[in-house]
Amino acid sequence: MNSLEIRALNDDAPTIAVLADLLVETVAGGGSVSFMHPLSSEAAREFWRGSLAAAARGERAVLGAWQDGALAGTVTLLLDLPPNQPHRAEIAKLMTGRDHRGKGVATRLMREAEKLAVEKGRTLLVLDTASEEGASGLYEKLGFTLTGEIPDFALKPHGGLTGTIIYWKRIGAAAHTLS
Repeated sequence: MNSLEIRALNDDAPTIAVLADLLVETVAGGGSVSFMHPLSSEAAREFWRGSLAAAARGERAVLGAWQDGALAGTVTLLLDLPPNQPHRAEIAKLMTGRDHRGKGVATRLMREAEKLAVEKGRTLLVLDTASEEGASGLYEKLGFTLTGEIPDFALKPHGGLTGTIIYWKRIGAAAHTLS
């Protein structure tokens, strides 16, 4: 995985196309990332256009992991939070392409998102993941603390309800003062 390059993504047609393909693939495979199957390529492209426009305004960062010229995965760091929460950021839309799973891509993306959050002066990260087939094991391995589960939180992409599990992690200076 040494040749894995992680960088902030920009709003251009080729980037949007590969992000859309990854989102469609993730949803088709049952990934609970806020969309229902079947997800059209146009709807996926529209989502990423909006997300990358928000990134250009500084409201979020969309990171991509590239392996040999192919998009291996992505994660979004939400930064535009209410005025009483300037100290935190939220992880969203962590996705790894089917051919890149189990190779450390998600771990590298999460570490880079955490590093970026610290650079932005954030001291707390939060995230949620589906109770069924979510990435709870990854988040726990990365030091996130389980808060709890909300049952029947969302529809699964192919139908039926799933709960969501909420996690948090102190980062940067806050993480060091509690050690």
